Amino acid sequence: MVRPGLMRGGGRGGMGMGMRGRGAPYMNKKTFLPRHPFDLTLAEMAFPRVHPAPDDSALTNALLKRSQDLTPTASEQTAISNLVAKVQGVLDNIVIAPGDFTKCQLEEVRQVGSYKKGTMMAGNNVADIVIILKSLPTKDCAEALGKKVEEDLQKSMKTEVVPKAEALSLAYSEKGFEISNSLAKVRCLIATLPQNMRKLETEKHLDFKIIQSHLAAIRHTRWFEENAHHSTIKVLIRILKDLARRFDGFKPLNPWICDLLAHSVIMNNPSRQALPVNVAFRRVFQLLASGLFVPGSAGITDPCEVGHFRVHTSMTLVQQDECCMTAQTLVRVLAHGGYKHILGFVENTTVAKEMSVWDGVVVSPLEPAYEKPSEKKDGEEDDMECVEGETINE
Repeated sequence: MVRPGLMRGGGRGGMGMGMRGRGAPYMNKKTFLPRHPFDLTLAEMAFPRVHPAPDDSALTNALLKRSQDLTPTASEQTAISNLVAKVQGVLDNIVIAPGDFTKCQLEEVRQVGSYKKGTMMAGNNVADIVIILKSLPTKDCAEALGKKVEEDLQKSMKTEVVPKAEALSLAYSEKGFEISNSLAKVRCLIATLPQNMRKLETEKHLDFKIIQSHLAAIRHTRWFEENAHHSTIKVLIRILKDLARRFDGFKPLNPWICDLLAHSVIMNNPSRQALPVNVAFRRVFQLLASGLFVPGSAGITDPCEVGHFRVHTSMTLVQQDECCMTAQTLVRVLAHGGYKHILGFVENTTVAKEMSVWDGVVVSPLEPAYEKPSEKKDGEEDDMECVEGETINE
């Protein structure tokens, strides 16, 4: 439930109240009508500037500096690229000429995730490769494939002088297997052909949801390469990932949500041209603060899923409220010049939770607007956001 007067992203405004009485019984059924929060960028024609835009070069330079700090170093990039090339080469050979390896059949191998997208973070030298099997993905075949890849890698490196730091190791996980050295790691994620999904059995095969997520990663990477390759988007994605890592209220913003949010704030504007990174950065906080990711908002539709799946519905109602509440505090901090605290140049994440003063202006964090409801009484109706067909994972 939402406390009276504390609903985020605007008031109720009487929307959704049907006719009473016997006149129109069909009107009693609630209809879910998602609304987009107010966005000054989309409404700029209705709100023309009366003063020229202020000089924002300090924020722009700070954003570019922070992005550079978050980008892997040249040595990190070399280490991960070398390991990916070796693993990819071995897997491609198994696809083309499996030889006496009969434990499973490989259909194709695809690089996915932040390595492929060019949005890796410094200090997290991990790349992902999805291996699509023609056969069903049993746990035994995943282990056998991992051993085969390790053996072929060791054979290919026999003629090389391998430093101790680049000595390979093999590890298994519920998602597949990992090939790593002390400098980098490649996660090999097992999937299967879509038509095999209905044949999966819990006892014998890898988890259905995990395989689904691996296939989704391929769709995400393909979409990103086609739509979000602009360098400004990649700069903002790294900054959003860093915010999600440092501020508790933004932790539910997973990498895919960060990708879509960065693409939306930069490209979704009347000119359809990429906005400058400083404008896009401010727009992130403005949209989140106005309720982009709260119940009732149109949010951002996942372009890789069937139907109109809004990505923020993967967050719980408490997480949605905390995300909005954090943004509402930080947008005020940003408006009064506190960008260094937000970006992490001054390591102080308490600005989102504690009162702070900026040039005489007091910024106080807000209280939660959402409270978990008590048990529903007989005859009590659901809230507008809990209508049938709108799923929110708790």
